Amino acid sequence: MKTDALTFWDHLDVLRSSLIRMGVAVVVFAVAAFCLKEPLFSVVLAPRSSDFVTYRLLGVDPFSIHLMNTGLTEQFMIHMRTAIYAGLLVASPYILYELFRFVSPGLYQNERHYVVWIVGAAYVMFLMGTLINYFVVFPLTVRFLGTYQVSPDVANMLTLQSYVDTLIGMSLVMGVVFELPVVCGLLGRMGLINSRMMSEYRRHAIVAILVVAAIITPTTDMFTLFVVALPIYLLYELSIQIVRCTRKR
Repeated sequence: MKTDALTFWDHLDVLRSSLIRMGVAVVVFAVAAFCLKEPLFSVVLAPRSSDFVTYRLLGVDPFSIHLMNTGLTEQFMIHMRTAIYAGLLVASPYILYELFRFVSPGLYQNERHYVVWIVGAAYVMFLMGTLINYFVVFPLTVRFLGTYQVSPDVANMLTLQSYVDTLIGMSLVMGVVFELPVVCGLLGRMGLINSRMMSEYRRHAIVAILVVAAIITPTTDMFTLFVVALPIYLLYELSIQIVRCTRKR
């Protein structure tokens, strides 16, 4: 049975303490990432060269995309923003722990069990989406757009800001897209959707998946579009099975 002996202001104090600890964790990891500039950007800039592992596995012809800087403070600001994003990514398990620690006293035992599984699954799926973007989606997109030319007389001059913004933006989008099984599982648990409905609307889902894949990778390369759409479609099929199991339980 739930017990709540704390007042509203006590809860605010606990929340403030949790937010401070989360902020400190993010700052510590962000500062560490900022200090480790060379290892950090060796990872960030790796997909711009044919030496990247994905290109080697696919047997891509040698190429290298040269990036340029156009602003006085641009490189420093990009360094800071990338370090903050890396700090958030590394500190995210601790942030989730602090949030769970804050809300858990107000939950029943079975509710805590579901929250742990839902949050854990959501976190794992977000990481999977980020990794698939880094190793598959983003490299193929960078290679196509970075080497595409309407004429040999027109050279590509890509900025560092455009490169980093695209990487971070696509990582966030793919991380959110990979939450599809978790969201469908919750909707199925609440009875809002069922596996039969999802199977009947599979054709509509495929069209929507192709549209989403085209938005994520704005290229005319059908191979890249297929590479992006395939994992999203597999996520949809996985969601059907999750909803079916959820409804049975």
